[in-house]
Amino acid sequence: MILGDLLGTPVFDADGGRLGRVADARFVLEGAPHQLMVEARLLGLVVGPHSASSFMGYERNGLTHPRLLARILRWRHRGSFLVLWEDVAAVGTGSVRLRPGYTRYSTALVGPGKA
Repeated sequence: MILGDLLGTPVFDADGGRLGRVADARFVLEGAPHQLMVEARLLGLVVGPHSASSFMGYERNGLTHPRLLARILRWRHRGSFLVLWEDVAAVGTGSVRLRPGYTRYSTALVGPGKA
């Protein structure tokens, strides 16, 4: 699977209800560095109900400048949420389906490895 192919893909809940589109992915860096990099593990997918475009870092707490850009991006990404990879039931050619009882997490980064 190529991450770029997944971006913009429609996301559905277990009952077939449309939740939005894949806007981004979150990774966790784990372990000791091997050569130049550490191991990266996919934590989950960011689902955007209104937009599948980039957050440009404005989902992180404390980024508020330039103010106009921050306001526009926060409005455009309102309602976006992070769903953990464990909550993804299936990834098809044209859709992502979540498992029953999935949990919505904030898109803000709250600490290393935390959702």
